[in-house]
Amino acid sequence: MNDMPFGFSASNDDGDDRGRRGGEPSGGQPFDMSQLGDMLSQLGQMISGMGTGMSAPGGASADPVNYTIAGQVARQTLGKHEPVTEGQRTAVEESTHLAQLWLDGATVLPAGPQKIAAWTPVDWQEKTLPTWKRLVNPVAEKISGSWLQNMPEEAREMAAPMMGMFTQLGSMSFGTQLGQALGSLSKEVLTSTDIGIPLGPDDTAALLPAAVEAFSKDLEQKDQEILVFLAAREAAHQRLFSHVPWLRSRLLDTVEQYARGITIDMSGIEELAQGLDPSALGDPAKLEELMAAQGAALQPKATPEQKAALERLETLLALIEGWVETVVHAAISERLPSAAALRETMRRRRASGGPAEQTFATLVGLELRPRKVREAADLWERLLTATSMEQRDGVWAHPDLIPDASDLDNPAGFIDRFLGDATGTDLSDLDDPIAAIEREMRKDSGTDEN
Repeated sequence: MNDMPFGFSASNDDGDDRGRRGGEPSGGQPFDMSQLGDMLSQLGQMISGMGTGMSAPGGASADPVNYTIAGQVARQTLGKHEPVTEGQRTAVEESTHLAQLWLDGATVLPAGPQKIAAWTPVDWQEKTLPTWKRLVNPVAEKISGSWLQNMPEEAREMAAPMMGMFTQLGSMSFGTQLGQALGSLSKEVLTSTDIGIPLGPDDTAALLPAAVEAFSKDLEQKDQEILVFLAAREAAHQRLFSHVPWLRSRLLDTVEQYARGITIDMSGIEELAQGLDPSALGDPAKLEELMAAQGAALQPKATPEQKAALERLETLLALIEGWVETVVHAAISERLPSAAALRETMRRRRASGGPAEQTFATLVGLELRPRKVREAADLWERLLTATSMEQRDGVWAHPDLIPDASDLDNPAGFIDRFLGDATGTDLSDLDDPIAAIEREMRKDSGTDEN
């Protein structure tokens, strides 16, 4: 899978693609404005025969991605899959209940009311799609119709009546890409929080038994221990996201900020528009080449704002992963013989950029690969040694208390600052982190009586 962001798909041709990216068209003639009408007519005829994808519910919506097609392609990419058996469902529920019991002694954040679910890959596709919409829409909005908007003025005026059709075509293209990515990812993701971001419903802890069984085949540990370990990780994530109300929105908002900050290098767009071969729009194969050329011409540029958002996101993901890793290991290390080996397996899986990270890079335009998980875990462990479980978990009470990127490199400095109350925060509140979190919620809602 390439690392180009969602909507930017490189051409697979090894030959000279200059004719598709700009300069002269494949026919060797400059763009003839008089042919635009015939070109658009051919495009209209082609799209009208594309089937139900254009007219299905949601197909003509304002979304920059056709999510009807995305769902269809995701299921096709997935292929056949077995339903969750009663035995698998029972194993997931019992493992999660056991993990929750053990986690009670490793964190002051309670389990809270939650559903425990065993998902098929299709369940994962359907349950996580609302969050994917929020994440991929900003990128697709940047790309959709960009080359048409940068056509010469005369061409744009002539194409105006067909703009809706071009927009739908782009929406279908993005929907196809999203569907392929989600179809592949749904076969390999282990839990609803596998990439560090809460993709599923906020009241559900979910594991995917088929993927867990496939994951277990490559390991030497017992299947039951692996299932309990993964259930503990999912349960720990859910405790954190459930009882730290600002965390979920902060993560998703940061991803959105990164995506909306994408800027497009338009230097090749005008050449691409002028080099269009009208006959290409009557041939689906040539049209696919045209869309690939569009993607290759639309190159994103990182902005300072994006770099700052990426650093914030990487740091927050590392802190989440480090906290989960630390809490889970404390809960299971004396109970599961394979705890240390499984901990290292998950570290390597994240560090190597597994399928989840690669897919996210393609869809959203960034890599979710926190590079300082070990440092974050070390910070949480040192903080626990220097203070207490209540104070460690109380750091999540407010985003202003959270360590930043520099703190991961200097945990001792963070701990000194924390203990010295350099920010003026009343650290006595952290003896009861749940109460502190509830106070912050009341402040945000304007219902604090103080």
